Formats: sequence, structure tokens, C-alpha cells
Amino acid sequence: MKYEAVIGLEVHAQMLTDTKIFCGCSTKFGSEPNTQTCPICIGMPGVLPVLNKKALEFAIRTGLATNCKISSYSRFARKNYFYPDLPKGYQISQYELPICEHGFLEIVVDSEIKKIGITRIHMEEDAGKNIHEGGGNYSFVDLNRTGVPLMEIVSEPDLRSPKEAAEYMKKLRTILRYLGVCDGNMEQGSLRCDANVSIRPVGQKEYGTRAEVKNINSFKFVEKALEYEIKRQIKVIEEGGKIIQETRLWDSDRGITESMRSKEEAHDYRYFPEPDLVPMTVEQKWIDEIKSSLPELPDVKRERFVSEFGLPEYDADLLTSEKSIAGWFEASVKAGGQAKAVSNWMMGELMKLLNEENKTFEECALRPSQLADMLKLLDKGTISGKIAKTVFEEMYKTGKDAEAIVKEKGLVQVSDEEAIEKAVDEIIAKSPKEVERFKAGDEKLLGFFVGQVMKTMKGKANPQMLNEILKKKLS
Repeated sequence: MKYEAVIGLEVHAQMLTDTKIFCGCSTKFGSEPNTQTCPICIGMPGVLPVLNKKALEFAIRTGLATNCKISSYSRFARKNYFYPDLPKGYQISQYELPICEHGFLEIVVDSEIKKIGITRIHMEEDAGKNIHEGGGNYSFVDLNRTGVPLMEIVSEPDLRSPKEAAEYMKKLRTILRYLGVCDGNMEQGSLRCDANVSIRPVGQKEYGTRAEVKNINSFKFVEKALEYEIKRQIKVIEEGGKIIQETRLWDSDRGITESMRSKEEAHDYRYFPEPDLVPMTVEQKWIDEIKSSLPELPDVKRERFVSEFGLPEYDADLLTSEKSIAGWFEASVKAGGQAKAVSNWMMGELMKLLNEENKTFEECALRPSQLADMLKLLDKGTISGKIAKTVFEEMYKTGKDAEAIVKEKGLVQVSDEEAIEKAVDEIIAKSPKEVERFKAGDEKLLGFFVGQVMKTMKGKANPQMLNEILKKKLS
């Protein structure tokens, strides 16, 4: 029997606010444990939460960018459960009246566009963090993260493969980063994913029993965890067993999911309206203002890069994968660089150098205008393509402009026909056997002669002139 997977993702995105969702404590990552807390976020008796307006704005921005309906009336609810990292004994979240509903994203998998529905986006506060270290029969609790503002973005069960799930996550992360509402750092936990997965025979409309897989913190692990869980469920069914509705943890070291607890239903959390926060009424005027402030989003930008700059779709996909990359490209073109040439150098030499140092475009010291200026020297014939690579690496390392490097190192391309002809004559005289073979039809040897002349002239010979002179002399 053939099976298909049914997958829905619950993505928790930490919002890039300076302070927590209901108090003024800092959200800075990496501080000493329990130094970013106050009576409000640790749930002392008698305190009252106050909503961070910026968090509400970020949720609306995200909803608009993912084609959601923005609710003019929404409210918070208490989600009750007991765990050491939840000091109040409940989490302030949203339940029956979330801020955003009924949206979608489009992803491309195997050259086909697929629409993935978004059930809802709601705001909530994060819990703290349990730290299991030291080897004793105890754990530590760090409450710095308690009250940090989150958006939970819940997809419809429209994903049918681990690959689709990973593409959805990548697309969502890109949008969140373009909007500036989340940094998307999965290693630090500011973007986390829980996956609900079930299997059913192909053609069956009813859903199977689902398991929730938690603790997935990278795109690679999204795929691997789902691949394992799908195989596990198929094996259970084919051996005559039944899938249990449960929560499972992904163990990335062993590459398996393992049972954590039985899966709760909504009634287990005893949701009820949060009595300390009034319902929110969002005016359409403010929604319209937020909508007008949205940046150009990845899909629109990618289409524009193809139509306006004539870039291949592959280039446009890569250049719009991050807002900082797209901005760097446009700045270089605006400074006078030819679009395809800028794209080639960015995707080749620049990304190679950044990857070697594990840096992003936001950390790149090389300015877009410097690449444009170097390309102008290349177009004028002042430097050759080979020299350009040397100049580029020096620009990247030192921050100096191309023209200054060319002058300092004497890298100006030689376009003196007489000088190139003299070097060609010397190489031909030293290579009688290769000349005979070339004249006998072995035209691949042209590369040998080009290389030898370039070696003699330290790579400075004008390539076009060199090729013309060689062909003339060898004919």
C-alpha cells in the first residue's frame, strides 16, 4: 500500500522588539541568567501586563505579508499548564480570536508553484528555559526569555513532503527577515518549528492520527525529522500497529524522534479570556498605514529583477533570498555596474570570500560601489579578467578601491600590440613541436600558447589582442 504524508507546521517567531510583550524588560539574547526579569514577567501577585504596541504592529505586518485577514477585534487568553520554566502557571496567548487568519504562502518545489494555507497568526509570550547541566539530580531555570514576544504562525495541513516543509520554512523566514520583524536565527531559538505529521493511504480523504515533532531548529533537521517520522509511522501501520497521538522530540544526534508525552488537546489547557488585558480593537486606518509601509517582498522583487535587469531566474532567486543581498546588488548596479556582471561577481567571488569567513552581506566591508568601479576598469580594458580576481580579493581584504590597488601593484593590462607580439614570437620559437601539432589540427593547443604568454607577461596581456595575434602567427 502506498502512503502520503500530511504535514502542518507551527512556527514560533521571536519578534524583534527591544522589550518584552507585557513589560519593559530587555529582550537581548545572551545576558546572564535571570537578569532581565521583573515582577510582571515572572508573575508576582498583583501586577498588571500592558501590551507592547510594537509587537502588535509586527504581527499585523506579518499577517499582511502572508495574505491574512487582519482582525479588527481580537483578545488574549490564558493557556494553563504547569512547567518549571512557566512562573505564572499559565501562558498569555491568543485562542479563539487571533489577530490574523486565513492567509497563504506560495512555494516552488520541483519547478511547480504550490499554495500553502495559513490558518492563523497569533501573539503570545515565550516561556523561560530549563537548563539541564551539571549531572546532578536538578535543573536550572533561566527566566530571561519569559515574556519575550512571539508570533505563532500555524499552517494548514497542506504540505505533503519533508522537502515542501523545508521550502515553506525557508520562504517564511525570508519574509520575516524582509519585514524586519524577526531575525530568523534558528540556532538561538528565535525561529522554532513544531511539525504535525500523519500518514494516510493515497486517495484517502480522512486524515490519519498525527504526531507532533518538537525541537526542530534548522532547515536540514526539518527534512530529516519528517523523513524519519514518516518512515516510522508507515512501519508501525504495516506491522499491524496503531499510531498514537503524541508529542515526540527530534534527537538530531541520533537522527530519530522519540516519545515525549501524550498530545494535549485544546481543552487540556483550559483556555479562558485573559482578565488582565482588555480586548484589542484595531482601526482600519492603522492597518492601511502599516500596509503602505511594507517593503517590496521577495516574490515581487524576484520578478522585478528578472524583468528590469534581465537576470536569469536562478540569479534572481539567489539575489532575493536575503534583503541584504538584494540591497547590495541594487546599490552596485545603481553605482554603474552592469547587472549580470554584478550578479556573477556576487554569486561567485564575493559569496566565496564571505563563506570562508562565515560572514553575511550585512557584515561585508566591501562596498557595492567598489565592485561597480572595478567592473568599469574591466570594461575599459584597464585590467583583464584574471587581474580583476586579484584586484577583487585585495579590495575585499583591505577595503581599498580598485584603481588604487591597480596603481600600487602595477596591474594595468598591457594592450601594446608590439609588446604582446614580441612575447608571442618568443613562445612560438621555444615551442616548435607544439606549433607543428597545432598546424596539424590540434587546436586545443591554443590554450597552451595563451597560458605561456600570460605567464611571461605576468597575466597582464590583453586577452582579446593576445588571441588574435596568436591565431594570426600560427595560421
